Amino acid sequence: MSTELTFTDRGVDVVYEGTAFTLDVDLVEEATGKAYRDVTDHEVLQIVASDPTLDGEPVRIGDVL
Repeated sequence: MSTELTFTDRGVDVVYEGTAFTLDVDLVEEATGKAYRDVTDHEVLQIVASDPTLDGEPVRIGDVL
C-alpha cells in the first residue's frame, strides 16, 4: 500500500495503509525540531511509516504551499 500526503496550512492530511488522519503543524514541528515550512515530505513520511520508501529528492512543505 502507498502513503498519500496532502500539505495544507493547518497540517498534513495523511492516508496510510487505508487509514486517514491529520498531523497538525505543532506535531510535525515537535517531531522534526524544525519550522513547519522547512520540513520535507521525506521527513513527514519518516514520522508516519517505520521504514518508508523515499523516492526522488525531498521537497520542503514551504515550496509546496
